[in-house]
Amino acid sequence: MSEGAATDPAADVSVVIPVYNEEENLQPLWAELRAALERLGLRFEVVFVDDGSADRSAEIIRGLRDTDPRVRLVRLKANAGETAATDAGLKAARGRWVVTMDADLQNDPADLPALLGKLDTWDAATGWRVDRAAGDSWVRRLSSRVANGVRNTISDETIHDSGCTYRAFRRECLRDLPLYRGFHRFIPTLLRMRGFRVVEVAVRNRPRRFGRSKYGVLNRVFVASVDLLVVRWMKSRLLRYEIAEDLGGELFPDTLPVGGVGEERRSLPPTSNS
Repeated sequence: MSEGAATDPAADVSVVIPVYNEEENLQPLWAELRAALERLGLRFEVVFVDDGSADRSAEIIRGLRDTDPRVRLVRLKANAGETAATDAGLKAARGRWVVTMDADLQNDPADLPALLGKLDTWDAATGWRVDRAAGDSWVRRLSSRVANGVRNTISDETIHDSGCTYRAFRRECLRDLPLYRGFHRFIPTLLRMRGFRVVEVAVRNRPRRFGRSKYGVLNRVFVASVDLLVVRWMKSRLLRYEIAEDLGGELFPDTLPVGGVGEERRSLPPTSNS
């Protein structure tokens, strides 16, 4: 168990940020994010997941941790991709609410209240960059529009902006969430398949100030085509049934959780041999 897990109180919200060669963005991002979270009056942690960066990203995050224990660093041994970094961060998160966002400063921390506010009545809130022109070139806007159209057609979905990873979740949504390489795009669809309620929230889209985008037309439209077919297959084969009666299921209450996800289970009484 890490020192933070042993001594810190449980967080209200964990912010998970995959990082790949974003050294110039990290300090301004942390300053904005810290201010936005402190205004909410919540206990929080920010989990930066370094996805095998070749620059000084990990070093900068360690420096942020030295000045504020609410900063955490999870560093992957080698570059494994955005889905792997997201998965590692989700597994490390300790908050009862979990937010995912990019490290490139295009997601605005000022949108956090809108996303988190939906969790009172919804299980998850996913960002919708309504004004893409404010932060992206026409090439990126076109490729994103084509990609979203293809994804929704093949996967039979209605998400307007599946490429936006600025999202908020109740913690129980993420329990046993099956992620495979490239599947971070389909988290809202995967949650809906499991019966969770997902709402879209309009968020800002700011211009990238430092570095360069790691995505283009080809990997937005074509690389994920196999993933789309897999998601469509999963939806077509999803088990759908409702329990009409469970007679006798109350005989073993001690095998059930006391409350929500993350709470301890009741311990069974010791046997005569213990």
